[in-house]
Formats: sequence, C-alpha cells, structure tokens
Amino acid sequence: MSREREPVQHKYVRIANDLRALIEREYAPGQRLPGENELAERFGVATLTVRQAIARLRGEGLVESRKGSGVYVQAFRPIRRRGVPRLARQQWGEGKSIWDADEDRPLDVDQISVIEATPSEEIRKVLGLATGETVCVRSRRYSVEGRPVMLAASYLPQALVAGSAIAQPDTGPGGIYARLADLGHAPVRFREEVRARMPSAGEAARLSIPADRFVLKVIRTAFAADGPVEVNEMTMDSAAYVLEYSFNA
Repeated sequence: MSREREPVQHKYVRIANDLRALIEREYAPGQRLPGENELAERFGVATLTVRQAIARLRGEGLVESRKGSGVYVQAFRPIRRRGVPRLARQQWGEGKSIWDADEDRPLDVDQISVIEATPSEEIRKVLGLATGETVCVRSRRYSVEGRPVMLAASYLPQALVAGSAIAQPDTGPGGIYARLADLGHAPVRFREEVRARMPSAGEAARLSIPADRFVLKVIRTAFAADGPVEVNEMTMDSAAYVLEYSFNA
C-alpha cells in the first residue's frame, strides 16, 4: 500500500512560521525586529531566505518595513467590524454613522466621487432595473489613522435618488440609509456575501498594500419593503479588519 508524500515545505516558509511564533512570544506591536543578518545567523539560513520569510509576513500584514529604519511588528489595531449591530435601524435611523458601531477611532473618507453610470449586467439584475436604466455610483476610500483600509462603491437606482442628498458627496446624518428612509424606501433587511481574493493592481495601489496580500470582498444588498435599493461592493485590506457577526440562537 503506497503512502502519500508529505508536501515539501520551502525553507523560507518554515522561517516565516518560526518568526511568527517568535513575534507572538517576544515582540510588542510597533517593536523593531532584529536585522536580516542577525536573523539569518539565528536561524542558520541565508539572508535571502530571511528576506523571503519577512516578505511573507509583510503580505499577511503582521510586519511592516520602514525605509532606512528596519522591519517592525505591525502596530495598527485591526478594525472590529460588527456586522449585525452596525446595520440596525436604531443606528442609522437615529442619524448615527454605521461606523460608530464598529470603532472609537475616526474614519476619514479621503476619496469620493458620485456619478451617474450604466450598471453592469449583474448590478442591473440585482436591482431589478430595465435595460437602459442608470445608477448613481458612490465610490469612496476610507482611511483610519492615515492608513487606507477599504474601498467601497454603492450602486442605487438613479431614478430613485436623483435630486436627493444621496446624489451629493455628503449625504448627511445617518448616511445613505437614512436618506432612503426620507424617500420612503427605508431598508428592512440586508444580505452580505463575503469572500477573499487577491487584489487587482489598482486595488493594491489605492489601499497601499502588497500585491500578494488578500483582500476581503464584501457585497451587501439593501432591501426596502418593495425590493432592492442598493448594492454596496466593499474591498477591504484583510490585515486591517476582523469581521464579527454576533446574533441570538
């Protein structure tokens, strides 16, 4: 009876695993790691192997390189995104930002555009639009402590939101969902789909992340009593977020 061979583990992967454990045991967030030569001597490997291991940890978001200074344990505290309470009507219905359910740190929208556009076939079908109908596209980039953490694009039927605050950069207290309520189309339920994938070159550049770091793709559809009113496509730096879903049995 033949035995399956165990997969070969590259030396830099083993070093990355050892470094990860070392960081968890001995290093605090923001603390500088030993230099490549010192780590190479410690693990008995070439500096190139150490460099590859550090690149792997950088891709995971565990460490960051500072030009001319060295490699440091990532100091950024991940955002705990509370998926259920943030979308509760008592949140946006009272003029609060859904972000307030997640964080005590300020969220900056440092890039925003609002345009009318022809939707993709997928968006058109989800929103139940006829061929030729357009959407209002709200594209934003969100940053925390100067670090880009998420790209988001909301698609809403143009005929529904034209002339409202939703078609303006600043939607006012409570955001999009409060304004939809003003229009008589308050969301009554939401659906979110979550998956992980590699970023496109443009996404990696806008999020300032390595090209080999996964992003989280969250697609949320908001439904009013009479049907879907928004599709929001979010692209998140996987190292910047913890997705939390807490609900009763």
